[in-house]
This record gives sequence, C-alpha cells and structure tokens, in this order.
Amino acid sequence: MKEWLIAITEPVVVMIDIIALLVVLVGTLQALVGVVRMIWRHDHDNHARRQIWMDFSRWLVAGLTFQLAADILESSITPDWDGIGRLAAVAVIRTFLNYFLERDVEEMRKREQEARERAAG
Repeated sequence: MKEWLIAITEPVVVMIDIIALLVVLVGTLQALVGVVRMIWRHDHDNHARRQIWMDFSRWLVAGLTFQLAADILESSITPDWDGIGRLAAVAVIRTFLNYFLERDVEEMRKREQEARERAAG
C-alpha cells in the first residue's frame, strides 16, 4: 500500500512544483513588463508602482501556496526532519507575505475611499 502511495505522490509533487514555478514565472514577467513600461513612459506614479508590486506579491503568494501543497504531500511520504523544516519555512514565508499583502490591500482601499470622498465633496 505504501509503495502505491509513493508511486502516485511523487509525480503529483513534481507537477505541483512545476505549477508553482510557472505561477512565479508569470508573476515575475508581468511585474517586469509593468516596471519597464513605467520606466519607458517616465511615469513615477506611486499608485501604479504600488499596484505592480502588490500584483507581483499576489503571484508570489499563489506560487508559495502551490509549493506548500507540494511540500505537504512530499512530507507525507518522506517524513524526515529536512522535509518538515522546508515545509515549516515555506509556511512561515507564505504567512508573512500574506499578512503584509492583506495589510497593503486594506491600506490602498482606505486611500482610494478617502480620495473618492474628497472628490465627491
């Protein structure tokens, strides 16, 4: 039974790792294009710059979430301390990124709401 579980889990872990890699790659390319556009246009708008980095951080959180899923599966078939440590590190990094991302999103919402209220009168 354990051999069957290992035989199924190993390729699934590789596929999820590939998905994580692709998610981070797409996010990185999107951020790079956004930054190059800002530089090309000589646009120094803080809101646009912040939006680029927030979008990038969302991609990173998504990639880390996939990586976490792969590590959870991997640790279920190879429960050694190295795997558990890697799982813990990814979980901590993802948690911190998510916390700061949510804080920035809330801050942007407040600023946009205040700007709308000032514009309305």
